[in-house]
Amino acid sequence: MITADTIVVGAGIIGNAIAYYLAKKGQKVIVLEKSDNIGDGGSSRNGGGVRQSGRDPRELPLAMYGIKNLWPYLSEELGTEVEYYKKGNLRLGKTEKHKEILTGLTNRAVACGLDVRMIDAYEVRQINPFLSEEVSCASWCETDGHANPLLATLAYYKAARRLGVRFITGEEVLSLKKLRGRLRQAITAHDIYEADNIVLANGIAARDLAAYVGIDIPMSSALLECLVTEAEPRMFEQMLGTAEADFYGHQSKHGSFVIGGSSGLEAVNKDNGTPINSSITAACIARGIIKYIPKLSHAKIVRTWAGWMDRMVDGVPVIDKVDEVEGLYLACGFSGHGFGIAPAVGLNMANLVLGEDLTCDISGLAYNRFAAKA
Repeated sequence: MITADTIVVGAGIIGNAIAYYLAKKGQKVIVLEKSDNIGDGGSSRNGGGVRQSGRDPRELPLAMYGIKNLWPYLSEELGTEVEYYKKGNLRLGKTEKHKEILTGLTNRAVACGLDVRMIDAYEVRQINPFLSEEVSCASWCETDGHANPLLATLAYYKAARRLGVRFITGEEVLSLKKLRGRLRQAITAHDIYEADNIVLANGIAARDLAAYVGIDIPMSSALLECLVTEAEPRMFEQMLGTAEADFYGHQSKHGSFVIGGSSGLEAVNKDNGTPINSSITAACIARGIIKYIPKLSHAKIVRTWAGWMDRMVDGVPVIDKVDEVEGLYLACGFSGHGFGIAPAVGLNMANLVLGEDLTCDISGLAYNRFAAKA
């Protein structure tokens, strides 16, 4: 049996950040990861957005706190360059329906104190002249930006390691077990790990694990895909997204475009459980991208990859201590937009585990929001 103060299940950026902040506060932490590789889930399969705009108001406190207090100093604190750039976010629309969606998102964000506004087609192209004539409106948030998901995940991993966190890869947690009424054990094929606290930060797999102690997390999986182009001449620095979140991405420091999207064609992806791109789905996303950035019509795609998103039934994560099972904490169901809030999630989850004051209001992300109402 191997013991720790806290066990974190999942070594993506969320799990790594939680482990880092716990270790920084003096905790002995073990991170268990079923893959042989760190960050093998959504942390290596996203467009790198660090945004506040376009978010559900329940997530906004985390996004706003992170952009103000954590992201600007992250490379220095963690000792690894994460390629964070605060150059704004254009969330694009082409139809009246898109405008209605964007206006609603913008109004709700403004009500939460975010500096974001709607702009018309003319102003869109003043900010970014490379966008197509089809773009008729956008929301514009100057304080949004982007970072490198691989480097940021690695940075938290390396910094946590320096603080004594033990990462064990290739170690899938098969079940959880309570002792004397409290969750104590994470059981793998090779060993039993015991701790006072167990944090599930392992995406869609958290649902099956939580079920061992009678907890149902209402989330499902959805396929997301990413494409990377060859290096292109410098065009723009903003993060881009769309009203319906079917396309998002940015131009990296090195000139390549890192672009994510959803084709809506998951049924044709015969992957036998392994997330892969197909010639049909990747091509569908590429055609959509060209509709927004015509200049990329001749860019070569040099790499593609896919991954399963843990999509919560109401579109925002659970970040909470589970009252029904003492010792169980959840940080999952990020629904494709967890990367940008990962630092703030890590810090607040560490505080939650230790019973300290939180830096953000996460009451809207509580697990009990799914409880039956009287």
